[in-house]
Amino acid sequence: MTRLSRTLLPVVAAALVAVSAAAQAQDTGRGIQLESKKPFAQFSASAERVRDSIVSKARGSVGTRYRLGGTKPGVGLDCSGLVRYAMSIIDVVLPRTAHGQSKVGAEVPKNVAALKPGDVLTFGRGSRISHVGIYVGDGKMVHASTSQRRVIETSLNQRNPLIRQWKGVRRFVDVNSAQIRDSLLALADSLSR
Repeated sequence: MTRLSRTLLPVVAAALVAVSAAAQAQDTGRGIQLESKKPFAQFSASAERVRDSIVSKARGSVGTRYRLGGTKPGVGLDCSGLVRYAMSIIDVVLPRTAHGQSKVGAEVPKNVAALKPGDVLTFGRGSRISHVGIYVGDGKMVHASTSQRRVIETSLNQRNPLIRQWKGVRRFVDVNSAQIRDSLLALADSLSR
C-alpha cells in the first residue's frame, strides 16, 4: 500500500461512514428515512483542512534562504524542495526536480479562477519546466525565488518574467464531489458483494 493511499484511506472511510449514516438515519417515531442534502460536506471540509495545512507549511517557510538543491527549511530551500516540504504534510513523496513534479498529480486548467490553495504551479520555457510554486489563495503563490534569494509570496497578477512563463497546474488534493461519490459508490458496491 502506498503512503498516499494509507493517508487517504481514513478519509475515504470517514466519508463512507458519513454517507452511510446519513442514508440510514431514521425518524424513530414515524420510521421516515432522512437524506442528507450534502453527504460529502464533511469530506470536503476535511480536504479543505488538508489544503490549509499545505498552505500553512508553505507560508511558514517564507523568508527561508534560497539554496540550490535545498530540501531543509533550516538550511535552505529551492523551489522543488519547498514544494516537497509543503506536500510532505499529506505524505506525498514528490520527484526532486521541478520538471519531475510537473508530471505527477492531476492536471488542472491554467486558470486563476479554477485554482485551489495547495495546487502546484509550474513555470518554464518551451516544454522545459524549471520552476514550481504553491498556490496559497487570493491570486498569490509561495515559491523559492532565485532573484530574491529566499522563499517569498508573489501575486500572480504581478507583471514579471516568471508569471509570463506560467505553464500549468498540478493538484494533489482533489474534492470533485461527483468523482468522490462515484468512487465511494463503486467501493461500497464491491464491499457488499
